[in-house]
Amino acid sequence: MEAGSYPFGGEVVVADRRWNFYVRDARRVAARALRAAGVAADVVLTDDRTVRRLNYRDRGKNKPTNVLTYERPPEILLALGVVRREAAREGKTVRAHLAHLLVHGALHLRGYEHDHAGEAREMESEEAKILARLKVANPWKNR
Repeated sequence: MEAGSYPFGGEVVVADRRWNFYVRDARRVAARALRAAGVAADVVLTDDRTVRRLNYRDRGKNKPTNVLTYERPPEILLALGVVRREAAREGKTVRAHLAHLLVHGALHLRGYEHDHAGEAREMESEEAKILARLKVANPWKNR
């Protein structure tokens, strides 16, 4: 397990070393995404099994999800397998999808939700603005 502190106020932990193969500069991607979103949080880059276990424990859903966000302490966890499969399905790089999901998780920490259509549009709009600053394509543009 590799860890590194960054000036955005959090720590990036690479719990699954395979992240380094798919996103060579994953720590830097995480730091830039959270800084752009204005959020200080720890990031854990982990595997599907770990995220599935936490998703079941905390949300009652016995399946992995792409990103889990916790408010106390502020923490964002990402599941490599889910992120890879989604990126492939959506025709984008794992790096770009990682940046998007980090921004998504950061916005949850800032209080954004997407349970209703209006909330979802507002959150998507904010994600697109932040991703543009990171030079990552708008994931909502051609839906």
